[in-house]
Amino acid sequence: MKKWTAYRSDVQDEKFDIIIIGSGISGLTTAVFLAQHGHKVLVLEKHFKVGGFTHTFKRKNYEWDVGIHYIGEVHNKKSYSRRLFDRVTDSKLQWAKMDDNYDRIIFPDQSYDFIAPQEKFIESLSAQFPGEEEAIRTYVNLLHTQVRSGKGFFASKALPNWLAPFLRNSMTKQFFKNADKSTKEVLKQLTQNEKLIGVLTGQWGDHGLPPERSSFAMHAMVARHYLDGGNYPVGGSRMIAEYATDLIESLGGKIVVNAGVNEIIVKGKNALGVRLDNGDELFANKVVSSAGLVNTVNTFLRNAPQFNQFKSKMTKVQPTESYVCLYMGLNKSAEELGLKTTNLWIYPGYDHDQNVADYQKDPDAKFPVVYVSFPSAKDPDWNKNHEGCATMEAITLGRWDWYKDWKDKPWKKRGEAYENLKESISQKILDVVYEQVPQAKDAMDFYELSTPLSVRDMVHYPVGEMYGLDHTAERFRQKWLRPQTEIKNLYLTGQDVTTVGLTSALFSGLLTASSILNKNLMKSL
Repeated sequence: MKKWTAYRSDVQDEKFDIIIIGSGISGLTTAVFLAQHGHKVLVLEKHFKVGGFTHTFKRKNYEWDVGIHYIGEVHNKKSYSRRLFDRVTDSKLQWAKMDDNYDRIIFPDQSYDFIAPQEKFIESLSAQFPGEEEAIRTYVNLLHTQVRSGKGFFASKALPNWLAPFLRNSMTKQFFKNADKSTKEVLKQLTQNEKLIGVLTGQWGDHGLPPERSSFAMHAMVARHYLDGGNYPVGGSRMIAEYATDLIESLGGKIVVNAGVNEIIVKGKNALGVRLDNGDELFANKVVSSAGLVNTVNTFLRNAPQFNQFKSKMTKVQPTESYVCLYMGLNKSAEELGLKTTNLWIYPGYDHDQNVADYQKDPDAKFPVVYVSFPSAKDPDWNKNHEGCATMEAITLGRWDWYKDWKDKPWKKRGEAYENLKESISQKILDVVYEQVPQAKDAMDFYELSTPLSVRDMVHYPVGEMYGLDHTAERFRQKWLRPQTEIKNLYLTGQDVTTVGLTSALFSGLLTASSILNKNLMKSL
């Protein structure tokens, strides 16, 4: 495991062209492309590890990813996703293909398998929904059409400010045809079968909003992304940041941890640099924030002349809900336990919006979703470093409001009431897990629950957001969610600029670098 360089004040003596706040995949991607074009970059990370949601953590002999569970398309070496990952990791990152049955959508009465490639997906679901094959085929075609229309939408975000008003409408018209509608609204035009709609939207947890609230554009991007199957990074997700930072450093860039940014220094209309939590000031020609929109506006720009202007725009978007994750360690290998790579999505009923509403009203109600992943089964290198054991993760919704009483208490010192709450939730999750994976019960050696407070502390989302901003139709209409800001020399990158997910954050880094360099870097792929 790579040892990261901690910040020291002598960094102030060095000259940098561009400072990047945050070492998530969007920040690292931006840094790679800028460094490859001759810019000296400095990446500042508040945490003691690099990688954002791609970092891992250990307990005993177990290791877990905190945010990466499966990635689509990268097994195809010609796909843009794979080419971009290769570019950012110097072609060193390897991928392991999951079973063709990448997701299983589980309801109390029946389960449904999502199987790659797409023809098997169609055949499998059509067999379970007689008379609905035409609707399912139309649905799959619509996913492709919607995703293709997104190319113009995302490309328009990299246009210079002076040019965007002239070209944006023509570039985004097709995209908004269905992006302005909810997922439920679009699917109701294809079928009246509520069970089928519940199944087709069974991956809503991948973007964080149930079908009546999410934009169909977001649903289409996720569902289309996996139609040819899922993949997992060999060696775990931390390898992404390790390879990317090696490349950045080989190009003359610098990455430091324990370097929390207190604010972006803005004078008049210009961003000049950053002030750190310890008071040190670092200056550069340009500043890029990969720390999320809420952090950037509410914290880093709180003293900027443009603060009120940004705050006004922020009323049009809202942060996503948070989550809890139960990290489980098993004292037998995935092979011994017969664990597969297929993800499980477990639901109490087919109406996802109603499930969420019931749970938000009453935290003792059934979980609206439990997503179960088997990382040690997905990683072919797992046994090299963790012989004779396995890991699982189970994720469900968790509201910030339920944990805010402990928000000012330090990590691991939040008291007995907090620990009792965590234990009761853990047991409730385990009950759901054991029902679907009974062989895990006797092998359960360790478990630990992360809460919205953990998300805030480890990846610095202020209210433990799962996916940055909610992916509503209104969110996609925000023209200002783009790399170039109204403040000269200040740029944004990350999932708030594009959409949720590792691949999308990767592309946001490409967009931001394109915007800074005034060059279409997509062509270089």
